[in-house]
Amino acid sequence: MASESYFLGVDVGTGSARVCIIDSTGEIKGVESKEIQTWNPRANYYEQSTADIWFAICYCSRLVLQKLGVDPELVKGIGFDATCSLAVMSEDTNEPISVAGPDFTETARNVILWMDHRPVKETAKINATKHNLLQYVGGSMSIEMEIPKVLWLKNNMPKELFERCKFYDLADVLTHLATGKETRSFCSAVCKQGFVPVGIDGSVKGWQDDFLNAIGLPELCEDNFRRMGGVHGQNGTMLSAGELVGELSESAAKELGLKAGTKIGSGVIDAYAGWIGTVGAKVKMSEDLLDQDHAKSDIEQCFKRLAAVAGTSTCHLVMSRDPVFVPGVWGPYRDVLLPGFWMAEGGQSSTGSLLHNVLTTHASHAKALEEAKIAGTNIFDYLNSHLEDMRKAQNAPTIAYVARHLFFYGDKHGNRSPIADPEMRGSIVGLSMDSSVDDLALQYFTAMEFIAQQTRHIIEALNNSGHSITSIFMSGGQCKNKLLMHLIADATGYPVSIPRYIDAAVVLGAAMLGAKAASVDAQGNTANLWTIMDKMSKPGTIIEPTTNEKEKKLLDAKYKVFLEMAKAQQAYRKSIDEAVGDWSA
Repeated sequence: MASESYFLGVDVGTGSARVCIIDSTGEIKGVESKEIQTWNPRANYYEQSTADIWFAICYCSRLVLQKLGVDPELVKGIGFDATCSLAVMSEDTNEPISVAGPDFTETARNVILWMDHRPVKETAKINATKHNLLQYVGGSMSIEMEIPKVLWLKNNMPKELFERCKFYDLADVLTHLATGKETRSFCSAVCKQGFVPVGIDGSVKGWQDDFLNAIGLPELCEDNFRRMGGVHGQNGTMLSAGELVGELSESAAKELGLKAGTKIGSGVIDAYAGWIGTVGAKVKMSEDLLDQDHAKSDIEQCFKRLAAVAGTSTCHLVMSRDPVFVPGVWGPYRDVLLPGFWMAEGGQSSTGSLLHNVLTTHASHAKALEEAKIAGTNIFDYLNSHLEDMRKAQNAPTIAYVARHLFFYGDKHGNRSPIADPEMRGSIVGLSMDSSVDDLALQYFTAMEFIAQQTRHIIEALNNSGHSITSIFMSGGQCKNKLLMHLIADATGYPVSIPRYIDAAVVLGAAMLGAKAASVDAQGNTANLWTIMDKMSKPGTIIEPTTNEKEKKLLDAKYKVFLEMAKAQQAYRKSIDEAVGDWSA
């Protein structure tokens, strides 16, 4: 390959690690991926291994370099993103410490995955404090965040073992393994660990010692919050996205197939890498949808673009110049991507995993798979085609009309936002005795309809509180599902942008972090992240919302049902809890 600069991005998702190489224009030259292992020893417990994850990253790095024939000397920067999972290491040996109770002996399992819902009591205790910092996580700390998991470890781990622990967000432990440094990222600490940037509401050190003492974690305050990475400028370093952490160590370089000294950028949570990899895209819209901000190349356009990063779950990210408080939506978070700017993070706990669950638990799943195989296509394209056949057979105006009397509510793994209730569950109204592929197709469609309606719910919560979203920038494999993308556009009424690199927008964002780290000048300053994004982002394609008034009226009616189903479920649970009282005790 030509002798130019390249940048390497590492993305660790829920089920796999990916590595990509981009050139100086943002063109992806190659991507490799490898599955990572998840242990699910019981319901709501999900564990992973930093050793297994690092092995997968190194495998992919060496493979993509080999396939492309890139000289490792030409790779100038590396960026990491990962799920917001809790990684635990030993302070004395820097080796993994097990999170797998009850005996905590399986040291390979040292990561509590984001989707792990074990700390129910701990989360309730934290939120009962009503501490002021909770307003910066949507009013309550989520069970998916890391402080509840640390508290669970304290409550369940042998005391002498807990005293040896230091804690990282997964992205931060990866930059630690790459450089040997104890640097932490604002993205991880602010978004998931209760860190309030200095100057906000009188925050002096970022970490809040009164909060940690109140919830029963005084150990984290010791030695200026050493176990969490310390205090910036005193005994620790905190950085915004892509700022220079340091250089790749000799040992890590050997494992990755790269050269020691390669610049390493501060990492981000995977959804935030999706924001980096998508919202800088140049897009074309019809005149009635085109907001002039979308044609600009300055940062202002970001304030109207919602990044929806879709995978197992979906995260919804929007930037603002000033803090906007949205009940049930995480944030506002300052400094996590661009210093001085704020981010809000909504989300759906289950989207890709919801569709998988709906399909695999239906009686006709095996038959549909076989028919898809015969047709030479995947299950999603097959069902989309099947739905269109059903529409034609019924002489119906749209597929949504065919499914008009089936009502699906899909929070099977709790609601992340804006209801922010981990106890929410799924429900369906309108079931018949049919168990054929037709019924599977309809349930699959209404599950997608639910995803679209919940996206509308999140956007309305954001805009009603002060944001000004006018478009949705999607990323992730779900972008390949045109029916789902049209549903999201139609239900929300906003255009949906599909990125050039559908499957690689997140890992592209990670590579952009590497490009930022490599831009360091003689004074140690790096280029503005938006400048990197504007230079390296490729054009996207637009799906515009329906203009059919009858279709919009149907979707509006089903949205009202969606809201009523959510409220009804909470009311049902409350009435039953009041009836049973302390029966279980």
